[in-house]
Amino acid sequence: MSSTIPALHQKFIKRVRDGVARDPRLAALLAGGSYVHGGFDDHSDLDFVIVVQDESYSEVMASRLEFAARLGELLAAFTGEHVGEPRLLICLYGPTLVHVDLKFVKSSDLTRLVERPAVLFARDPGQLESILEAAAIEWPNAPPEWFEQRAWIWLHYGAAKLARGELFEALGMLAFFRDQVLGPMLHRRAGRPQRGVRRIEMLGGSAMGRLAGTIATFDAESVRAAFLKAIDMYLDLRADEPPPQPVATMPAAIRNYLAKT
Repeated sequence: MSSTIPALHQKFIKRVRDGVARDPRLAALLAGGSYVHGGFDDHSDLDFVIVVQDESYSEVMASRLEFAARLGELLAAFTGEHVGEPRLLICLYGPTLVHVDLKFVKSSDLTRLVERPAVLFARDPGQLESILEAAAIEWPNAPPEWFEQRAWIWLHYGAAKLARGELFEALGMLAFFRDQVLGPMLHRRAGRPQRGVRRIEMLGGSAMGRLAGTIATFDAESVRAAFLKAIDMYLDLRADEPPPQPVATMPAAIRNYLAKT
């Protein structure tokens, strides 16, 4: 275990590892996120993957909240359907707060991964290592056409909210656009996995000032200016890897739309 991991997190890692080891239905415990990528600090989440014996999977999924409660003082928990991951149990423990993600999978689910996890416990280490060595590990980066097909629709949607005077909705769309489009494209420019705006500040440079320009205040003119800056930034980032079929009528149409709001 890395000495850079805070003591609170180290204690919780041991607690989860011991909990998995005690439960014969569970085959292994893996760790991902900052544990394997670095940058772990006092505010980091703990990202665990719990490998379940195939024959026990339904039983474990039905009782996973009880398992989570045995790990410590569980303050709140809910499942991850909102991020398309129903296998995920998102937990908050206390009294010193720590966010813990517990994803329950079968061995067969380890054939495709977004990162190479660290093995914290395994009943059959050799078998698990063989599975992980054979796994296809690839971050789900979006191709240029994915951004182009969505960017203009999302920008128009936000501009329409501005036209209606729904400033909170418009502000929300600007944040959404940064997370889904501008942030991933900035990571792409830096040769990094397209992880939204996660740790985007680490990239530094003038791009941070431009990205900050897409943050508006609760004022219609500020929101309009932020959308225009978002358009300019998207076009600049799009030039890195142009889509095969750019939307021909854009960006003029959306700029004209914003001018009339």
